Amino acid sequence: MTQHNAVPTPAALPRPASGSRAAQFGRIAENGDAYVRTESGEICIGQWAAGTPQEGLAFFIRRYEDLVTEVELTERRLNDGHMPPEQAEAVAQRIRDALREPACIGDLQALQHRVDTLAALIAKTREARSAERAQARQAAMQQRLALAEEAEKLANSTAWRATTARFAEIVDEWKNLPRGDRATDQDLWKRLSTARSGFDKRRRAHFIERDAQRKEAMAAKRALIARAEELAASNDWSGASKSFKGLLDEWKRAPRAGRTDEDKLWRRFKAAQDTFFAARTAAEDAKDAELQVNLAPKETLLAEAESLNVTEDPKSARRALRDIQRRWDQIGDLPRKSHASFERRLSAVDEALRRAEQKAWKSTNPEGLARAESTVHAFQSALERLQSDRDKAAERGDQQKVARIEQDIAQTTALMGAAAKAASDFR
Repeated sequence: MTQHNAVPTPAALPRPASGSRAAQFGRIAENGDAYVRTESGEICIGQWAAGTPQEGLAFFIRRYEDLVTEVELTERRLNDGHMPPEQAEAVAQRIRDALREPACIGDLQALQHRVDTLAALIAKTREARSAERAQARQAAMQQRLALAEEAEKLANSTAWRATTARFAEIVDEWKNLPRGDRATDQDLWKRLSTARSGFDKRRRAHFIERDAQRKEAMAAKRALIARAEELAASNDWSGASKSFKGLLDEWKRAPRAGRTDEDKLWRRFKAAQDTFFAARTAAEDAKDAELQVNLAPKETLLAEAESLNVTEDPKSARRALRDIQRRWDQIGDLPRKSHASFERRLSAVDEALRRAEQKAWKSTNPEGLARAESTVHAFQSALERLQSDRDKAAERGDQQKVARIEQDIAQTTALMGAAAKAASDFR
């Protein structure tokens, strides 16, 4: 608890002891009557007959000390914030009553002053606590306002689970706040409650709609499963494979059901798909086993094709390759694992022969050779003119023009080299 600013505590009250100092506060008469001294004189406070006068004096002094201890303890607990002012006030009142009809021996005037000091401390503590409560009510009002404003911001949220949890936390936080002004609290609670009700209404509508969509999705996907299970028994490997691809595309476009339902539906669909493709694989494996006998003869034909000399006599090589391809087709298909590599090797022979045929055609094309030689002659004439212009510029000492012409000569020489190579290819 909060420690309050306390009224300064007075010095410890005098605590009489038995013996010579006892007469300062009271006495026990020979007949057992007990007296305490006050400002107005001695007061008889009772009778002692249970022992010696010294024992009686000690007994009544302990009563006084008990009252002092109670005052001191109350002051400490008030200062520490461990005792409410109302409880301290009851203690003070009880001691006042005891001082009005004293039954103890001690400095009653000092004790009365201590009780008065305690009363001032109680008043100050009550005032401080009242201020704290007012401050707490104001802080609580601000917190309630913040909670109401947060609730209004959350009213349009679509994070259904997180927002529902947060609304529950807001209500708990609201309940744990100290009470404030009743009218203000009711107004703020109405704002919070309205926001929460609006969110709950939207959430329920959302889940109703989602449930309807889930049912629609389940119906659509059950229809796809039925079609897939029909296809699973098909042996039209090509057609059914295409149909399964189409079904999978439809499945992806269809709305999703809930996670649990979606997983169950997908397992059924995939089971039908796996059944078909497992059967197709088994059938293809069986067919591949039958086609193993075609590997050796086709390997022989490949060796024959790859041994053709396509560069020296392309025409004869083409005739031989056509015959090889005819026999290749007659043998039949190959197992899937070997088909691509065998076809690739045969195509490589055909491509090499095609390039040889193009080269042979170029070499027998007189028009192409004439154009290539004419181009070479044109570059030679241009090169001679450039060399003549360069020499003239050099005689005049025009070094800039010499440098430009040297660049043109270099470019023309390169072009003439390329034209000469083309002519050589034709030859």
